[in-house]
Amino acid sequence: MDCRQGCGACCIAPSISSAIPQMPGGKPSGVKCIHLQADYSCGIFTSPDRPRVCADFKAEKIVCGNNREEALQILFSLENESQSNLFQEGNSFHH
Repeated sequence: MDCRQGCGACCIAPSISSAIPQMPGGKPSGVKCIHLQADYSCGIFTSPDRPRVCADFKAEKIVCGNNREEALQILFSLENESQSNLFQEGNSFHH
C-alpha cells in the first residue's frame, strides 16, 4: 500500500521519542510534526535527516484504514494502548 495523499496521520497521532530536525526532543502524540506540510505531505521525506522511525513506517491497511479519519482513529488508539501498557502494574518505570 502506498501512503494516501492528503493524510499525514502518521505525522500527527503517534508520539516520536527520537530527535526530529527542529524538534530535538521528538514530539508528543497529537502534535503535528513541524515538517508536515499544508497538503499533509512530509517536508523531509527524502532527506537523510528524516528520523529512522518515520522512514521505517510503512503504510498498511491495518493502520491506515480506508481514509484519513480512520487512520487517525487507529493510530491514536494504538498510541493510547502502547502508553497504557507502559504504566500497567509491574511494567511502570521510575525516574
